[in-house]
Amino acid sequence: MNSGSTEDWELSQIPAARVDRSDPEVGPPFELTEPDELSCPLVFSSPHSGNVYPTHFLQKTRLDAATLRRSEDAHVDALFLAATAIGAPLLRARLARAYLDLNREPYELDPRMFDDPLPDFANTRSLRVAAGLGTIPRVVADATEIYAGRLQVDEALRRIDTFYKPYHLMLRHLMERARRRFGVAVLIDCHSMPSGPARDKAPAPRREKRRADFIIGDRFGVSCSAAIVATIERRLREWGYHVQRNRPYAGGFITEHYGKPSAGWHAVQIEVARGLYMDEANLRRRDDFDAVAGRLGEMIRQLAQAAAGVGDQRAAAE
Repeated sequence: MNSGSTEDWELSQIPAARVDRSDPEVGPPFELTEPDELSCPLVFSSPHSGNVYPTHFLQKTRLDAATLRRSEDAHVDALFLAATAIGAPLLRARLARAYLDLNREPYELDPRMFDDPLPDFANTRSLRVAAGLGTIPRVVADATEIYAGRLQVDEALRRIDTFYKPYHLMLRHLMERARRRFGVAVLIDCHSMPSGPARDKAPAPRREKRRADFIIGDRFGVSCSAAIVATIERRLREWGYHVQRNRPYAGGFITEHYGKPSAGWHAVQIEVARGLYMDEANLRRRDDFDAVAGRLGEMIRQLAQAAAGVGDQRAAAE
């Protein structure tokens, strides 16, 4: 078992796919859709849209499939698929978020979940761990306990080694490639959020507070160029969407870890209200799914231009 601190990965070794040999049904940890021609510095990541639930996991959970899937960012990868036509790669997880959360530190682990002691390098004190939402989640989105009993630490470390690390190694590779080729790399981390009971296709009269259609997270201005964030917000508002920044989602581990503007790495998180594009009860796409995806495609085209401008400014400064 090759486990250790966050920074001990061999970044020069980028596996295209690592298979979980103990469970052949699972297959590779991610899917990477590359453009025909890499023509812009954007990189798209969809870490929570995975829908593979390994048999050994289902045998340990106390929940049914519908309850487990409440944590999925269902169809988000398809919403942003236009990125590849515009010249950017799209990386998506295959394993479900309830099984392994890629938007966490590699070892945010809850000691209450395990029979044996965690290694010293595990982060057991984060707010996410306290909420049951660590790298190996203890609960699904509505705070319902996932497991019928406790796990073994070796199983958690195997999930991290086999699925978490390859995803982040590939994501880092894509960012490094964009930075080398274009002088800047811009990560768009794609997510969805519950719309809540107040969302309805027709506007509700006298609604006290309109719920956000999109939330843009840039760690309160720290993880991404203001020009890039402004481009996203402006285009979405032009279509009449209600857009908020950073509240309640400022960006998770991915935005924080990959957002280093001083080094030419920018990262922004986009949360899409699920009610815009799917029926949240059964996870089926709504009739207007293609319209929402088409608007996002238009936004991505403008975003590619804005990102290229940021790269030009950085090159001039250097």
